[in-house]
Amino acid sequence: MFCVSGLTKDFDGKAVFSGVNLTVTRNRFAVLIGPSGCGKSTFFDVLTGVIPADAGTMSWQGEKVGHLGDLAAYMHQKDLLLPWFSLLENSLLPAKTAGDNLQQARLHATKLFSRLGLSGYEDYLPYQVSGGMRQRCALVRTLMFNRDLILLDEPLSALDAITRKSLQSLLLLLQSEFNRTLVMITHDVDEALLLADDLYLLSTKPMGIVEKIVLQGEKPRRFDNPELLLMKEVIMQKLEGDIEHVS
Repeated sequence: MFCVSGLTKDFDGKAVFSGVNLTVTRNRFAVLIGPSGCGKSTFFDVLTGVIPADAGTMSWQGEKVGHLGDLAAYMHQKDLLLPWFSLLENSLLPAKTAGDNLQQARLHATKLFSRLGLSGYEDYLPYQVSGGMRQRCALVRTLMFNRDLILLDEPLSALDAITRKSLQSLLLLLQSEFNRTLVMITHDVDEALLLADDLYLLSTKPMGIVEKIVLQGEKPRRFDNPELLLMKEVIMQKLEGDIEHVS
């Protein structure tokens, strides 16, 4: 679906990441995992054109592009809901921005609310619902962009364990039911192993992709699988070894 080659970003003469090469295949769930502060969010900012790259190229379905800002939907760690809008009105912001037919968009959003467990909460304000429900609304808003590619910047990291597990299943729905291609960044090894098709291990700064792991089997996976437990141990050793090497 898209490819980056030699992508590089410097701040104040220091490389945040350098020479990153990444190819993402349609309808795959790619997860980039690395330690906090390694440059993952900056990488997404460059992909979406929030900040410019210093070197490298990007291509979308074989055509060179400057960035993916108009091609991908971007879901942040925080839900970023507008507090004075209802949940439904928040979800309609992409349609309003694009000038779409609001009556049709409202019907579509209402169906998504039902599918993602928000039916009956359309008129609630963000402060009136839980963090998990706000993130569900953010997922609806992300789908309302109607983009084939969704970038996820640690969207579940601020949630409690029970809510997080529930929303992990909803992320998989984006791939299986809504046919979206997903690229997520995280520092949670368990979450990466439960969700990913393609897992990319990242180094500390300057961030780079040090290994790609292709995962098999139905999702969400379970940690009663001894092979998965062994893989987790190996990944933890590699990530911790990289941190120790830098320090």
